This record gives sequence, C-alpha cells and structure tokens, in this order.
Amino acid sequence: MNSPYVRKIEKPWGYELHWVPENKSYMGKVLHINAGARISLQTHDKKQESWFLIGGEAKIIWDNEKGELIETIMEKGKGYACQINQRHRLAGITDCDIIEVSTPEMGITHRLEDDYKRPDETPEVRKKERGE
Repeated sequence: MNSPYVRKIEKPWGYELHWVPENKSYMGKVLHINAGARISLQTHDKKQESWFLIGGEAKIIWDNEKGELIETIMEKGKGYACQINQRHRLAGITDCDIIEVSTPEMGITHRLEDDYKRPDETPEVRKKERGE
C-alpha cells in the first residue's frame, strides 16, 4: 500500500518512468526524450495530459486555436496542458526530462505520424508493448 513504485518503459525515443501504479485514477510519469528525438504526432480520444520540463531543452509541436501546428519551446518552471483530440508531439532539443501527469492510460492514442512506424496505441497494443 505505501511501497515506493516506479516502472521503466523503454521507448524508441528514450524512456518513460511511471511513478504511479496503473490501477490509479490518474497517471504520473517522467518522459526522458533523447536529443533530436520526438514522440509521435498524436491525439488521444480519452486521455488528457499536462507537462512540466525539469531538465534539458524541449519543444511541443501542437495545434493552436485555429487547428494549425505550431512549435512552443518549453520553459522550465511553467506547465503546459493538452486537450482531448488536440494534435501534439514532444521533441528533445537536448536530452530532456519532462514530468507528465494525465488521466489514466486509456482509450486510443492515434499516431498520425511516427518516426518509428509504430501503429496506433490501443489498450491491447499498450499491454503488449509493456509486457503485460
């Protein structure tokens, strides 16, 4: 019940450290993105996310109010929030670490573009990628 928890999940762009167990009503993780790497351009049909840069340099590529993709350089000490179905992608300018808090890992992550040719992340794909 009060045991410390962390789970490392390797990703082609770096790794994730999940510090909240999967059975909670929220998720907390650290995203480590390698310099020059980026996660997929994606949307979530159920999941909402917020990010906080804690180390290195990173940027967000995401939809503005007009639905146009823009780049935002992340600033340390400031939070950024993404809406459901908003296109977004995080990218490492240098090796960087970003805290992500979100609703639980649920629904489908639609990968609109992916440098690693991965399919959409459905609940079944998510379990397989994590060895569950």
